[in-house]
Amino acid sequence: MNALPVVVIGAGPQGLAAAAHLLERGLEPLVLETGTGPAAAVAEWGHVRLFSAWPELVDSASARLLAPTGWVAPTGGYPTGAEWIEHYLAPLAAELGDRVRYDARVTGVSRKGRDRLVDADRAEQPFTVHVVDSAGHEQRLEARAVIDASGTWRRPNPAGADGIPALGERQAADLLTSQVPNRAEPERFAGRHTVVVGAGDSAFNAIHELVEIARTHPDTRVTWAIRRVVGSTTFGGGAADELPERGALGQRARQAVESGSVDLVTGFRTAEVRGDDGRAVLVGEDGRSLPPADTVVVLTGFRPDLTFLSEVRLDLDPTLEAPRRIAAEIDPNIHSCGSVQATGAADLAQPEPDLYLVGMKSYGRAPTFLALTGYEQVRSVVAQLAGDHEAAARVELVPPDTGVCGGAGVFDDPESAGGGCCGPAPDLLEIGRTPVQL
Repeated sequence: MNALPVVVIGAGPQGLAAAAHLLERGLEPLVLETGTGPAAAVAEWGHVRLFSAWPELVDSASARLLAPTGWVAPTGGYPTGAEWIEHYLAPLAAELGDRVRYDARVTGVSRKGRDRLVDADRAEQPFTVHVVDSAGHEQRLEARAVIDASGTWRRPNPAGADGIPALGERQAADLLTSQVPNRAEPERFAGRHTVVVGAGDSAFNAIHELVEIARTHPDTRVTWAIRRVVGSTTFGGGAADELPERGALGQRARQAVESGSVDLVTGFRTAEVRGDDGRAVLVGEDGRSLPPADTVVVLTGFRPDLTFLSEVRLDLDPTLEAPRRIAAEIDPNIHSCGSVQATGAADLAQPEPDLYLVGMKSYGRAPTFLALTGYEQVRSVVAQLAGDHEAAARVELVPPDTGVCGGAGVFDDPESAGGGCCGPAPDLLEIGRTPVQL
C-alpha cells in the first residue's frame, strides 16, 4: 500500500496543512474538496474577521512549502476569512497543484473488499474512497490512509432547542439563515427585524454586524434569543481571554445589549416557527412568542457528517460525536478552568487503523476549536503515519486560555451558570432596566 496516496478529505486550513506535512514527510497526499476552490467553506463567511492573529493561522510545514515561491507569511493583524484565503490558503493550494482535486464530494469510505462487519485481514487492505462530482460521475479511489478534515460547516444545528428542527422550521427555511450577516450587504436586514438565535462566537459576530447595519439604518431592530439564563460565561472571557480579539468580541455583544441596541431574551428554547404574513414568529417551549422577524439568523453550532464513514469502525463519544479520548477535555457540559489541551495522533486514533478525524470535525459538536489546534493535530497524525512515533507523541502547542472558568452550569439558575468546580461568584449587572445575575 505504500505506493498509494494518503487521501485527505477537505481542502480547508487543516486539510491543506495535512497535505503540506505529508509532502514534507515524503508521503503523497490527495486532497478531495467538495467545493470549486480552496477553503470553500471559509469563503462562505469571508467577510467575518477572525479573532486569531496571523501567526496563529499559518501552519509551519505549509509556510516551509511556500517559502521557495517568494511567499512571505503575514505577521500583523487579524484577517477576514477572505483575506485568509487570498494571502495564505489559495497560494498553498496552488503550490500543492494537482494534489488538490475540486468538485469531488466523498460519499463513502471503506476497506477494499471489506464492509464494517469483516475482521479478516482488514488492516492489510487499502481504503476505498468513493467520490462523486457535480455531474454525477462516480469514482472509487484507493488510499493507504485517510485523514478526514471535512469540518462541520455543511451541517448547522437547527433552531429547535431539542436538536431537531422546530415545528414549522423546515417550511420557513426561506426566512432562516445560518450565515453571519454582512454589513456590506445590508439589504436583507436594513430597516427590518432580525432575530439571532445562539450564544457563541458566531452569534457575537452576527450581533456586531447587525449593530453596524443599524447605525446607518436606524429602523433596524435586533432581538437576540439565547437558551440559557445570563451567567458569568455568557459574553466570553473578556480581558482574561488570552486571545484578546476573542474576548473583545463577547464584550462588544454585551455592550450592544447594555446600550439597548439589542433586545436580549434569555431562557428561550425554540419549539415552533410560525409563519405570519411572510415573517417568522419563534415560539418557545414555555409558550412565549418573539415579535415577528423578517429574518432569523440561526447560529446554534454545527455537527459532523458521519454518513460517509458508516462502513469504517469509529469510537466516538455518544454526546459530542468526537473521538472518545478527547471528549471529556472539550465537552462544554463538564469542561472547567480555561483552555483545552492539544490533541495528537494517539488521542485521535480510531479502531480503524490509519483513519483520523482532524480539525473542526474532530471536535464533533463542541464549539471550542482553534486553527492552531488543528495544525498541531495534523503535524502529529502525519508523523504517526510516517512512522516517527516520537514526533507524533510530542506536544508542540499550549493552546491559549479562554478566560472562561467553569462548565455549562444549570440552564435556569444564574448562580450556577458559570458551572464547574471553579466557577466565579455571580455579580449583578444592569442590562437595560432589568437586573441580571452575572
